Amino acid sequence: MGKAVTVAGIDCGTNSIRLKIARVDEHGMTEIVPRQLRVIRLGQDVDKTHRFADEALERAYEAAREFAGILAEHPVDGIRFVATSATRDAENREEFEDGIEAILGVRPEVIPGTEEADLSFLGATSVVDRGDLKPPYLVVDLGGGSTELVIGGDGETAPATQVQAAYSMNIGSVRMTERHLRTDPPTEEEIAEAVEDIDAHIDEAFRTVPAGKARTIIGVSGTVTTMTALAIGLKEYDHSIVDGHRLSIADATGVDDLFLRMTREQRRAYKTIHPGRIDVVGGGAVVWNRVLAKVSEAARLDHGEAIDSYVASEHGLLDGIVLDYGRRLLAA
Repeated sequence: MGKAVTVAGIDCGTNSIRLKIARVDEHGMTEIVPRQLRVIRLGQDVDKTHRFADEALERAYEAAREFAGILAEHPVDGIRFVATSATRDAENREEFEDGIEAILGVRPEVIPGTEEADLSFLGATSVVDRGDLKPPYLVVDLGGGSTELVIGGDGETAPATQVQAAYSMNIGSVRMTERHLRTDPPTEEEIAEAVEDIDAHIDEAFRTVPAGKARTIIGVSGTVTTMTALAIGLKEYDHSIVDGHRLSIADATGVDDLFLRMTREQRRAYKTIHPGRIDVVGGGAVVWNRVLAKVSEAARLDHGEAIDSYVASEHGLLDGIVLDYGRRLLAA
């Protein structure tokens, strides 16, 4: 039997925090504790105040204490705690880092958007052999505070998991909701402002990432998987159905537009939506709509064939964190 390590990965984003424990060997990873998710809204008002709110920190610490209980039952060779967009922007991030370290015994690593993009791509493409997905792949990781666009795996000169270009945009479900979609439901003027903001960020990203070269879009994150579940009519969220599902962009756009314009109370009737996403899923939907539309058009201009669908994936940043950390421990 080859060498293996057991590792825990924690991904702390703007809206949610996730834990995964897995065994990593030369063949990949095997889950020991499936992904645990808590919606903590760590990025509450960070776009405006540039600080973590006291109540947001307490929600993060409460989740960390829960994770500490799980880790006590499942010993690991190492833990990697990665923090992303909201923590990059918070002036009092040291207070957060100290608090987490006191609970879990590991200090959060605040990674740049470029590393976040690389790890998301690694996680998303670690399972691409399950279907006939055409390279190059464009992985879109749509978070609460930022959205990463990563292209790679051209199928000829680069392996599936090799990144060719990446860009992290400061747009996401929480950030767009707080910045623009303040009315319930949002007004057409607010939506238009959000679209203008998002499009400007995407245009900037396209200067770095040749998105038009893509043949397959892989969407990861809670917004993408939630909207996919709604589009295929699931009454309750089922990751085994959503993961790997290919959905037409036309179907996605219709559902995104519908839920963007709903009141929060109307969204609450859908058990498919995690309660912690009800108020921000519209902000995520408008980001997703614009990314899909602009990537599809860029592909048409590049090689004469618009992309008409995407693949939803449950495998993203968290998987990348676990796989990358496990490989580094094996190589040590």
